[in-house]
Amino acid sequence: MGRLRTALERADPAYIGLFFVTLAIGIYVFSNPHRIGWYNHFVWQADAFLHGRFGIAWPVVDGPFVNGFFQDIMPLPSAPGTPSYGLLPFPPLPAVLLMPFVAVFGLATDAQLFGVVLGAINVGLAWRLTTRLTEQRSAAFLATLFFAFGTVHWYAAIISTTWFLAHVVAITFLLLGITLALDAERREQIRRALRLGGVDGSHKASPNPLAATFEQKSLFVAWARRLAGQVDGLQFMAGFVFGLAALSRLTIIFGAPFFVFVGGGGSYFKRAFSAGLGAVIPVAVIGLYNIVSSGHLFSPVYEWLFQQQFHALPYAPYEDFYGERSWGAENPLFIPLNSVIAFVWPPDILPSADLFPACKDTARTMLGACPIVAPSKFGMSILLTSPAYLLIALIAGAAWRKRVVLGALAAVAAIALVNLAHFSQGWVQFGYRFSNDFAPFALVLVTLAIAWVWPRRFHLFERLRRWLGLPVSPILDRFSISGRTLALSLVAISILVNAWGVYWGVTLGW
Repeated sequence: MGRLRTALERADPAYIGLFFVTLAIGIYVFSNPHRIGWYNHFVWQADAFLHGRFGIAWPVVDGPFVNGFFQDIMPLPSAPGTPSYGLLPFPPLPAVLLMPFVAVFGLATDAQLFGVVLGAINVGLAWRLTTRLTEQRSAAFLATLFFAFGTVHWYAAIISTTWFLAHVVAITFLLLGITLALDAERREQIRRALRLGGVDGSHKASPNPLAATFEQKSLFVAWARRLAGQVDGLQFMAGFVFGLAALSRLTIIFGAPFFVFVGGGGSYFKRAFSAGLGAVIPVAVIGLYNIVSSGHLFSPVYEWLFQQQFHALPYAPYEDFYGERSWGAENPLFIPLNSVIAFVWPPDILPSADLFPACKDTARTMLGACPIVAPSKFGMSILLTSPAYLLIALIAGAAWRKRVVLGALAAVAAIALVNLAHFSQGWVQFGYRFSNDFAPFALVLVTLAIAWVWPRRFHLFERLRRWLGLPVSPILDRFSISGRTLALSLVAISILVNAWGVYWGVTLGW
């Protein structure tokens, strides 16, 4: 470990980032080499954009490229004998990014391969992000490994069908936005240090006499200059890029509290104002897009789909998990029901023959056609699929007063609550795919947690005994574990579980 730590400290961080991207591309491509790509809504949407339409051609049942089996489409009225079209509910950014490829390859564009490559780039961006959070290269390295192969980002990237590709694209811009905010925060700290040291780092130019005279006589110019003084440029860009992430996954916008606590500006108001001013631009774009494409500020496709799909598809393992149609598509009443899937739901033990038809005639074996344990298609607890997330509890308890910890916790909680309030938690998935929406914010917390626990030792049984009020135990109280071992173990288990889930997800054709 000492040699590896020394090598990490000496290596150029750009080369380490390139190593991560290369490693991720190799493993991601190897994990799902065939990439059938049944659902490529965004390729059809990109094709529609290139032809000057918002609606995709649907249903197409003849020819080399068909989409009659697509779900999540609201049909548009059409006269008999004329082409028929449908509207998608998804924000347009993934389709916009695919447009250059569709312009060249048409409907043959491999959106899944695009998602694999972009997912690998996300791993490089995750390394770039973690190095902004800690000077400990080993902690940043381990946290990046966890994000790349210990979270459901791995599964989302290699599948990259419509719903998963939206997550991958959103993560790209979210990682960039968070990193920009951290850069703005660091620049603010350097400026403050220079001011405290008696050095003025602002380098303000002497005022132009003509401009000063004009400003005195123009109330508009005076207020404009005062308003501009409230905006931090780098924080503005952080908010803008963060807003772009919402053009792929709408719920990410609820991570905005992070940019109130973290970034440039020097105060809560300036950070929020600068980032909000940037984020409002792409948010306005999605509103304008909805109005132009559907005539409504909020896309009506979501409500239409809710009415069509509620109880029509088995989104939940039991009937009681559905709730009531009267609750609507988004309601806090869904939170207790969906929390079971997100935080508690286990894998399938001795899965039924419906999932593995060969089990009807084959003895159940661990490695044969009939496994003892398989992922549940309804999802699995994120604490089972990514147990390294448990480290968040340690940093939350130890450093909750730090703005970056508070901001990341607030962002994770806000996004999670909104997703849990949705009537559906996804369908046919490994793990809990909605966790991708807050994964970059959670990565901030995991990185800080790894850096915090790395040099420490934990007397687990002693703390548990004190918490329960039990008598002293000379044997158990001596048992301890180093923070480094704890972090390495949790990340290793996370990677193994996700490798298992990726294998079964690909094997079952999910």
